[in-house]
Amino acid sequence: MDEPLEAGDIASAPRMQVNAPVFFISAALIVAFAAFGALFPERAGTLFTALQGGIVHDFGWFYIASVAGFLIFALYLMFSRYGDTKLGPDDSEPEYSYLSWFAMLFSAGMGIGLIFFGVAEPMQHYALPPVDEGKTVYAARQAMVLTFFHWGLHAWAIYIVVGLALAYFAFRRGLPLTVRSALFPLIGKRIYGPIGHAIDIFAVLGTMFGVATSLGLGVLQVNAGFSYLFGIPGNSTVQLILIAAITGMATLSVVAGLDKGVKRLSELNIVLAVALLLFVLLAGSTVFLLQAYVQNIGAYLGGVVQRTFRMYAYEPNPWLGNWTLFYWGWWIAWSPFVGMFIARISRGRTIRQFVTGVLLVPALFTFLWMTVFGNTAIALDMSGVAPIADTVANNMPVALFVVLEHLPLSTLASGLATLLVITFFVTSADSGALVIDMLTSGASENTPVWQRVFWAVCAGAVAAVLLLAGGLDALQTAAIASALPFAVVMIFICYGLLRALQTEPEAGGLDLSGVAGEMDEKLGWQQRLASIVHFYKEAEVRSFIEGTASPAFDAVAAEMGAAGFAPEISRARDHITLAVDHGDRGGFSYSVKLRSFRTPSFAWAETRKAQRGEKLHYRAMAQSPQDDQPHDVTGYTQEQLIHEIVGRYAAFRHLRRLA
Repeated sequence: MDEPLEAGDIASAPRMQVNAPVFFISAALIVAFAAFGALFPERAGTLFTALQGGIVHDFGWFYIASVAGFLIFALYLMFSRYGDTKLGPDDSEPEYSYLSWFAMLFSAGMGIGLIFFGVAEPMQHYALPPVDEGKTVYAARQAMVLTFFHWGLHAWAIYIVVGLALAYFAFRRGLPLTVRSALFPLIGKRIYGPIGHAIDIFAVLGTMFGVATSLGLGVLQVNAGFSYLFGIPGNSTVQLILIAAITGMATLSVVAGLDKGVKRLSELNIVLAVALLLFVLLAGSTVFLLQAYVQNIGAYLGGVVQRTFRMYAYEPNPWLGNWTLFYWGWWIAWSPFVGMFIARISRGRTIRQFVTGVLLVPALFTFLWMTVFGNTAIALDMSGVAPIADTVANNMPVALFVVLEHLPLSTLASGLATLLVITFFVTSADSGALVIDMLTSGASENTPVWQRVFWAVCAGAVAAVLLLAGGLDALQTAAIASALPFAVVMIFICYGLLRALQTEPEAGGLDLSGVAGEMDEKLGWQQRLASIVHFYKEAEVRSFIEGTASPAFDAVAAEMGAAGFAPEISRARDHITLAVDHGDRGGFSYSVKLRSFRTPSFAWAETRKAQRGEKLHYRAMAQSPQDDQPHDVTGYTQEQLIHEIVGRYAAFRHLRRLA
């Protein structure tokens, strides 16, 4: 069961379940953008060009410094004393084996971008390097280093910041699985107000333009594949038809509720991608490619620090904006999408396991992909077998098919590559719509189908507008521009996560084990055992909250009021909260909430909707977010719950030096 927002935030109706400010403002901005681009494509193209130039010139340094900071922050958490902190209660265990977890990280690391840039990017850097002479052996080596730099540790460090914060605050602190929750240590309950709405709106816009950029690249690649296989012309009309057709396929999967089908599409993506990779590896110069893979990794690691901070301040050129800043913006825009995915599959992992796995496993596979396709293309061009560099310069999406043309079974391989892009397109549109729908509905997983359909159609429409308004340049501008405000949010996410980790007991924060131990003694073993083995129905827990918890809260609030404090009690359908403000020392709060539990169901890129006949059991989970993890108080008597609240409050006063 999802955590409710503040009363009045969720507009619920039989056919609608949204967080109204986030949904309507995000939808209005996206629809307005799409309408402007569709009605005035030339003016939109001019605006995009000016916007990209201004951002690159004025904020390029900010992107470079921010992404460098995200990587340093991720590495710090991996090696720090916080590394052993669980993403969940201390006794939680990972829901997936290492093999399954790595496989899902592998699928998250795959995308349309790898297909599009696998040949095109290394060839671009080889033919037109940022500062040196092109089409040399040195340029070939540096081309792979630059490609690794854009697709390596930095990209996954961006995802780690968002994914780790979402997992920590959702699974260990019991907050909703939305971006706003990561700022709870900084702004408290104001995450449920205008500031929180603005944060989620930035996340929605970034995700939408990130997904639209991927869809736009995918359509260019599909058009190139159909042109190669069937002679279909490559132009904007064909691309719009393809966007409509493939977005329609994604929409059908949403309408039909084919969650298992989408999961199988995700698995099919992996099978097709590995098949295509192995085909090129074995059909090409296998030993050379394996040697290049090892050498490329070494060259990348040897120059990663210098590359991280290089702004080409002494050699000004458009390369930085066209490549590095485009990628940093794209990854930041994608971070709510990928971050939510990797958060949902990582409950029970430690922070060290999370950072190590997410940072290394997808990056190593990506390096192998780029080596196999990039070095194969460079070798064909350097040997004079095929003018791949000229093909990339004239028609970037076609380059992959020209490379495959010089390998055995080229038609079959080209068909496989085209099919792979289509399946990526469908799963990206559907999964992107899912994430945006969760952000705009307050983390609800069981929203009406039409809401996901709406966002899937919006993604296709925005991709179409961007292609009409400037093609690849417009896609790059959208990624860079939409990421700028969210990059600022990510900096605060890092600070908020660090603040929260500093309150962990093992990090020198408050140890609440004594409070729990005292309550265990007060309960008695028979009562504890009865509560553990009993599966409570929803009505039983609601009755407990209304008949036991509510009077207990009233009694504590009355005593606090008599002592000169001003406690506030807020009641909603599923929870009750006691809050006491202590000025510059912060505020104490204690909540009891109705929570449902079922077998974990999230896998690949989909969240399975709750089944009508699924059996759930319910618990009353208590939490004081500043100090501890959610804990079960189901079955407490009124007197026991009062002692529990007072004990938590005493610990809070001790921590804030109020006693």
